[in-house]
Amino acid sequence: MNNVLYHLHPVKMKRHGLKLTYTFCLGGLSFFLFILLTITGIYLMFFYRPAAELGSAAAYTDMQNIRTSVFFGDLVRNLHRWGAHLMVITVTLHMARVFYTGSYKPPREFNWVVGVLLLFLTLGLAFTGYLLPWDQLAIWAVTVGTSLAGYSPFIAKQANFLLLGGVVVGPDTLLRWYVLHVLALPFVLVIFLSVHFWRIRKDGGISGPL
Repeated sequence: MNNVLYHLHPVKMKRHGLKLTYTFCLGGLSFFLFILLTITGIYLMFFYRPAAELGSAAAYTDMQNIRTSVFFGDLVRNLHRWGAHLMVITVTLHMARVFYTGSYKPPREFNWVVGVLLLFLTLGLAFTGYLLPWDQLAIWAVTVGTSLAGYSPFIAKQANFLLLGGVVVGPDTLLRWYVLHVLALPFVLVIFLSVHFWRIRKDGGISGPL
């Protein structure tokens, strides 16, 4: 834990690490956006129910109430939505910067793998959150996206059932993706994020330019 905290506020930094044009603060921006998404997400959870039984689309109704009736609800929702888009962009650009500067090379190859996993977790969070408004755009987008799981080798049916909770997108799908979005994926992401910070510190800080 000391190494994690020391990375956030290091005792010393290499000179090149202070140049904005070397890192563009993309890692820090990604972390800041994750904190923003956590805060806004917790706020939205007070007013959202992942229920979509026949004849009672509580999730869609709650989303509309957030936009029209909740104090600062539309602002917080848009911060959460656009923050998610920006986090996908900053994490992707961060990975591109690391690759371009050769920062994935030894002794940092393990942290590169951790970074790739963080990228996939970020995409997973964005994709699972896409279903939560429970409108036509979300339902059909997720229907198309999860249909790709049907082409998985050997485990096509199992993958479909795992993602959908049935054979089609329904209330069980919404509940599963809600749990993934607010609990499972963030929990795993925090673990790998801590490992990522720890390895940066253990590997000698930000790598030098090529």
